[in-house]
Amino acid sequence: MLDAREVCSFADYFVICSGETERQIGAICDEVDEALKREGVNLHHREGTIDSGWVLLDFGGVIVHIFAHAEREYYELDRLWARATPVVRIL
Repeated sequence: MLDAREVCSFADYFVICSGETERQIGAICDEVDEALKREGVNLHHREGTIDSGWVLLDFGGVIVHIFAHAEREYYELDRLWARATPVVRIL
């Protein structure tokens, strides 16, 4: 998770994660959406598809990127947003 408030005008935080399979990517998408709904945070916009290897969930101030490994390596969002402050990193 990155604190992007100092380097981004459209979001406060980015969550960037990966799934091993399409099924796992779908499960991550569903659980993030359901967990935030339970907290009263609604999904504003969703882009991408599970089979494309990249799904973006836009919750307003928090944007969640869920990648397959190949797409995460290709787009390198971790490097692109390297000036953002890391909040949590789980390897």
